[in-house]
Amino acid sequence: MDFGFSQEQEQLRAAAREYLRTELPASFARAMLEDAAGFTEEAWKGLSELGWLGLTAPERFGGSGLGLLDLVLVLEEAGAVALPGPFVSTVSLSLPAILATADEDQLGALVPEIATGVRRVACAIAERSGLWDAAGIAATARRDEGGYVLDGCKLFVPDAGVADTIVLVARLDDGLGFFALPATLPGLAVRPMQTVDLTRRLGAVTLESVRVESDCLLGRRAHGASVLDRIIDTAKVGLAAEMTGAAERALTMTVEYAAVREQFGRAIATFQAIQHRCADMKVDVENAKSLTYFAAWAIDSGDPGAALAAAMAKAFASDACPRVVADAVQLHGGIGFTWEHDLHIYFKRVKADELTYGDATANREQVARSLELVG
Repeated sequence: MDFGFSQEQEQLRAAAREYLRTELPASFARAMLEDAAGFTEEAWKGLSELGWLGLTAPERFGGSGLGLLDLVLVLEEAGAVALPGPFVSTVSLSLPAILATADEDQLGALVPEIATGVRRVACAIAERSGLWDAAGIAATARRDEGGYVLDGCKLFVPDAGVADTIVLVARLDDGLGFFALPATLPGLAVRPMQTVDLTRRLGAVTLESVRVESDCLLGRRAHGASVLDRIIDTAKVGLAAEMTGAAERALTMTVEYAAVREQFGRAIATFQAIQHRCADMKVDVENAKSLTYFAAWAIDSGDPGAALAAAMAKAFASDACPRVVADAVQLHGGIGFTWEHDLHIYFKRVKADELTYGDATANREQVARSLELVG
């Protein structure tokens, strides 16, 4: 692993930072709190024109052909503005799921439209158990007259309400089936779920005897549990990057505030207790970054320890990033607790992300299993 980013990667980071903080700052997230869709067509068009929706898609399908490590740099900047809408879920979950399971014809039909923003895709995995692996899949797909009949209920589906296509994981007799379903399919219902993070829309997807053609099955075959695990590993790293970006932004806001807020006739930044707290926050942010970068590199390079690295990154981010943002709220004093301050948007974002794809405890258990510390 190179312990540094290339000039092109640094340029990508700088471009993402400039665009997001100029065109889609945290004030945009605040404006979307009461919006039905939680995003705007203009914002989505802007992201697609930059090529970010297809950043990791193969060039033959209209993408940039870059890796997860490159995407992580953009996702950090998205976290720094608490970017609302389906961007993060599209590039870190839905697109990787399609790339991992679809055959060449299906890739040709789906990926170019995703990369250009024409098609919006949501990925439905978790159910009532709250698990993100094969053990949590209870939805079923039954073969019937050359097609399939789907039944089940998916929860916590990111951006399901604005999706044209829903990639849904269901249990087949011989493994897991990944189905690309039109969101308007008869018998498929999407309802919004109330969550702590109002800048991110989650939905419940219910299927009652939904009949689909065999072409809807991605790859036209069942897949093993390891395929779902690899998809979730990618999603974990993407979410860890977003959390790190949010935490780093909260730290920056705190340092700036401490430099101008005065008590006893001097800036609180001169107080040793404040300095120590900010230093601890910085350590948390930098450690979260390092783990996330390494996990992204491991996935890109096919390293056998990629799953372990992803679990470590998500476990640490789920612990550290909410702690950093909570400390930022505390160090801002009374203003940090008000609805008018942007810190509450970041706090709710990292608290929601903390549980998604497994919280710190669940991911530490995965680390322990990988190290054969538990059975």
